[in-house]
Amino acid sequence: MEKVNVIHHMNEFRNILSYATNIGFFFGAGTSCAFDLPSIGQLTDKVKGSLASDQQITYDEIEKSLKDLSGKDWITIEDVLNHLREVRDLTYNRADYDFKGLTGEKAAELDRDICNAVFQIIKYDTERADVFDLRRFFAWYDAANRGFVKEIYTTNYDMLLEMAMEANRIPYFDGFTGSYEPFFSPESIEMFPGEMDSTNRWIRLWKIHGSLNWMKKPATASSTEHIVRVGKIDTPQNELMIYPSREKYSLSRKEPYIAYFDRLKNYLTRSELVFVIAGYSFGDEHINDVIFNALRNNSRLYVAVLCHGDQQVDAMEAYANAYRNLWVAGPKKTIVNGLKKEWIFDTSEDQDVGAGMYWNYSDEEFQLGDFKKLIDFLIENSGRKNVIEEIAHAK
Repeated sequence: MEKVNVIHHMNEFRNILSYATNIGFFFGAGTSCAFDLPSIGQLTDKVKGSLASDQQITYDEIEKSLKDLSGKDWITIEDVLNHLREVRDLTYNRADYDFKGLTGEKAAELDRDICNAVFQIIKYDTERADVFDLRRFFAWYDAANRGFVKEIYTTNYDMLLEMAMEANRIPYFDGFTGSYEPFFSPESIEMFPGEMDSTNRWIRLWKIHGSLNWMKKPATASSTEHIVRVGKIDTPQNELMIYPSREKYSLSRKEPYIAYFDRLKNYLTRSELVFVIAGYSFGDEHINDVIFNALRNNSRLYVAVLCHGDQQVDAMEAYANAYRNLWVAGPKKTIVNGLKKEWIFDTSEDQDVGAGMYWNYSDEEFQLGDFKKLIDFLIENSGRKNVIEEIAHAK
């Protein structure tokens, strides 16, 4: 396999970041794992273990069926939730309608109990998480005064990002508006703010898979069923809105999910952009389609995918060979200009006194797939390290 000098490539990446007129981020589950929240596999095991015995039997039946149908070796709670919501749609949540023995009422009950278990598990871990490094990241991002709208897209439904921004007193916007029961306003995210807009410097946070503080309000005599965002809560009072089923993407333009997808499409294609993807395993085809279509249609888009393991680099080789504006980086391997190569650390042609920020000398591995290492790298190369650290340390 052809080799590429990590020093040479990282000097180029530094230049890309230095001259970028727009920098955005996409965070997957791996970024939350860096703060000791469970991975999707760990979360699946914990949720399954928390269910009542009869629900575990139903869960096992669904899991076996999905394995047989999909050929997948393991099924996550997100796969199960998607199946349950398809059953609910087919049966209208009714007790007298069933799909292969699972009634709509039972599917709805199991859906709610799984989501409540997710809430309790993630809430417990979130409250114990140390978000100091996230505060450092947001201090860096907020200090990047380049006139662009700062946007973060994430599949995570925990509240770590919100906690860190609020600890830094950084204003942000997620598409919800109001104070009593903030409701989602699709119109508010369709336009990009101008330079004179007072919210231009607010960070935009788009939670593509929902959030622990999104609840479904049932229809009443005076209002239709809708999603609201609530503040800090201990126990959900209404149905929790996390991980939308596939139908949500195509059937309801009133839901936040499809509006966020439209925003992502527009964001990736409208202008010059460096888009950094961290902690995301490219397991959601809806998201992947948006990213790869944008890479095809916007020559001014540069996407950097930072991987925790080389398995993801191998898996992305078939996709990446068609794109020259996509960089995929793992510990030992990388994809540059459509070609998979191996990293080498060679000081014979290039020198870099700051290489320890991205290169693990003892293991001879690239380490920016670790989200905390990425934060250190961004701050170190900002030219404003002291100011950023001071902001992050402020009470």
